[in-house]
Amino acid sequence: MSAEGLVVQPGTAVPEDPTPPAHPAVDGPDPKRWLALAVIAVAQLMIILDASIVNVALPVLQTDLGVSDANLQWVVTAYTLAFGGLLLVGGRIADFMGRKRVFVIALVGFAIASGLGGIAPNEALLYTARALQGAFAALMAPAALSILTITFTDPKERARAFGVFGAISGGGAAIGLILGGVLTEYASWRWTLGVNVPIALAAAAFAVPIVKESRAEGDRHFDIPGVLLSALGLVSLVYGFTKAAEDGVGWGDPVTITLLALAAVLLVAFAVWETRTTHPLLPTRVILDRVRGGSYLLFLLVGAGLFAMFLFLTLYFQRTLGYTPLEAGWAFLPFSGGIIVGAGVVSQLLPRVGPRPLMITGLVMAVIGMALLTQIGVESSYVSHVLPSELLISLGMAATFVPVSSTALVGVEPRDAGIASAVLNTAQQVGGSLGLAVLTTIFASSVTGWFEDNAAKLADPAFAATAEAQASVTGYHYAFASAAGILTLGLLVAIFLIKAKKEDLPAEGAIAA
Repeated sequence: MSAEGLVVQPGTAVPEDPTPPAHPAVDGPDPKRWLALAVIAVAQLMIILDASIVNVALPVLQTDLGVSDANLQWVVTAYTLAFGGLLLVGGRIADFMGRKRVFVIALVGFAIASGLGGIAPNEALLYTARALQGAFAALMAPAALSILTITFTDPKERARAFGVFGAISGGGAAIGLILGGVLTEYASWRWTLGVNVPIALAAAAFAVPIVKESRAEGDRHFDIPGVLLSALGLVSLVYGFTKAAEDGVGWGDPVTITLLALAAVLLVAFAVWETRTTHPLLPTRVILDRVRGGSYLLFLLVGAGLFAMFLFLTLYFQRTLGYTPLEAGWAFLPFSGGIIVGAGVVSQLLPRVGPRPLMITGLVMAVIGMALLTQIGVESSYVSHVLPSELLISLGMAATFVPVSSTALVGVEPRDAGIASAVLNTAQQVGGSLGLAVLTTIFASSVTGWFEDNAAKLADPAFAATAEAQASVTGYHYAFASAAGILTLGLLVAIFLIKAKKEDLPAEGAIAA
């Protein structure tokens, strides 16, 4: 779960910067590139798992701080709103101020925010800390991916690097659930946040001597109207989806409608403005390329299907099968293992067969795996009904994330590396929020419909005893079927839009900055 800044158009002015950009194509391969990959991997893992690591700790956290049911969702929402809303801005800041510099600052800021959350004596400080985490993650994510793009110039090595990145992007949410369960059960919910402090500070310390600095050349004017329109529009969009998914709210609620309408107005205004300003936050050249645009759309659809899968399987494990939070976390371990193993294999195959066959095969596997989850029952065996689906989906996602992370940056200009990376992360974040909202609505409607269809049978005590579990399983079936449909749309995007071949992948030095 995955999952997910933009760059301003440079002009002709020569930057007055004492730190020259790195030129891998001229200087040869960076001798510290594999160490840099390790640092980037740690940062990406923190970003992805921090959206899920607190989930299993929410009941304990709620009791400890006295958080109401209505406000509990802000522990998650504060992070996702800041992260999703500021990603585009974060990418442009990284391009202009220096990707390494922003990366290190973001790591330190993330550590401080995590520490504040871990010691928060009340919910107000906790929400503030989570929002700060999201803001610094929005700086860190595009900087990390653009550094990865610039550091690895050899096609085979780049494929391996993207294999690691893809494994983390796909499996980080599952790792977060496992780690959250372990920390909550054996330490404290506060360590689900505090664990980031030493890790982020260590990553920042290693990044200083290991990672090379790079940044966009030319004019570095910030598109302030574009920043405001995009940030407010994305925050409204993500929050609107979040409200739609809340119990008792839904799509027809005035607040939901207002937020989504406001998001539409702001984002349309942003799109119009970007075509007219001389210094756009999101240059149209970044997203209008068919391969890159298709990659962003695919990431959005995959995020929608994958995030929902984590939610409904977690509910199924705990509410239907009676797993503890820790047991539910461990139940996702095969998924993480499948992603990691699959990404290693895919990274070896990518330079040989190209991205398209891999992602098409991977999406077919993921669709089948998601469809198999529609067969789960009230007393199904994990080994026979869930494990095969987890393995199919995880291997399929590995075969998707790795090539799409590469095709999303095919042909991007060096000055736009950060913004292109941010669009990819934004697509996954928005997709995840949309998927949760849509599929949660489908789930709730299905449960309600089941009770209406079986109202006459509820008078039978034996039937009523399992009614809630039966209704929930019916809801899971519809949700997983819908998720399979979303992934099928992604498959069609891969077939008809992302027609990149192995020859189209970046050649050595193609994205040197």
